[in-house]
Amino acid sequence: MKNKIVQLVFFSFILLSFFGVLNSPVALLFGFVFALFFSHPYKKESQKTISYLLKIAVVGLGFGMFIKQTLETGKEGLSLTFFSILITVSLGILLSRILKIDLKLGHLITSGTAICGGSAIAAVAPVIKAEPKTISVALGVVFLLNSIALFIFPPLGHFLNLSQNQFGLWCAVAIHDTSSVVGAALGYGDEALRIATTVKLSRTLWIIPLSILSMFLFKSKGEKIKIPYFIGLFILAIVINSFDILPKIITENIVLISKRLLVVTLFLVGTTINFKDLKETGYKPILLAVILWVTISVFALGYIIYF
Repeated sequence: MKNKIVQLVFFSFILLSFFGVLNSPVALLFGFVFALFFSHPYKKESQKTISYLLKIAVVGLGFGMFIKQTLETGKEGLSLTFFSILITVSLGILLSRILKIDLKLGHLITSGTAICGGSAIAAVAPVIKAEPKTISVALGVVFLLNSIALFIFPPLGHFLNLSQNQFGLWCAVAIHDTSSVVGAALGYGDEALRIATTVKLSRTLWIIPLSILSMFLFKSKGEKIKIPYFIGLFILAIVINSFDILPKIITENIVLISKRLLVVTLFLVGTTINFKDLKETGYKPILLAVILWVTISVFALGYIIYF
C-alpha cells in the first residue's frame, strides 16, 4: 500500500510538470523533496529516462530555431567556450592534487563543470575506468550545483541587467548540465533560451577532445569515446524549421512539448540526487566543484560584459 502511494505521488508530480502547473525551479525543488521523504520507486529507470528525455527535448527545441541565427550564435560563443574549458580543466587538475582528492573523482567533477555536466561525466567515466561510486558522487556534486544555479542565475541576471543575449551565453558556459541551462534560460526569455541551447550544444562537442585528453592523462587504451549523436538530430530539426518543411502549428507544438519535457526532466533530476553518498564523501569534492564553478562563472560574466 505504501509503495502504491509513493508511485501515485511520483507520477502526480510528473503530470503537474508536464502540463505546466510547475515551472523549472519548482519541479526541481519538488524532486529534492521527493528524494528526501520517499524511497525512489524507479531509480534505475529514472537515470535512463533523464538521458532520453533531455535528448528528445533538446532536439524538439531545434524546431523553434533558424540556421542563420544558430550559426551566428555558435560563432559568438566559440572563443568564450574554448577559454572557459581550458581554464576549468587546467584549474581542476591542479586543485585535485592540492586538495588531495581521488584523481578520477576530481577529473570527473572537472569534466562535468567544464563541458556539460552529467553527459560529460558519463562519456569520460568509462575512458578513465572510474568506479560506480566515484561516478555517482561526481554526478551528485554536479547536479547539486546545477540545481542551485537554476534558482540563482535568473535573479542574478535581472539584478545585473543582463540582456537575453548575455544571459543565454552566461548560462551556456557557467551552468554545467544542459537540463539546468535550458531550465534557467526558459524563464528568462525565448532569445535567451535559443542562445543558451545553441551554445551549450556546440560546447557538448568538446566531449570528444576532452575524452582523448583523459585517455592520455590516465593512460587508458581501447576505450570507446561516446559521441553525442543527438546533436545531428538537433541540427536536422533546425534545417526543417528554417525551410518551412513542416506547418508552423506543428513546429510550435513540438517546441511547447519539448519545454514541458524539460520541466519533467528537472523533476526527475531532483529525485535522483543521492544525499547519502555526498555526505560520506566529505567536503573536498564539493569545495573543488564550487571553486571551479565560481571561477568559470565570474570569468564568463566578465568576458561577456567587457568583450
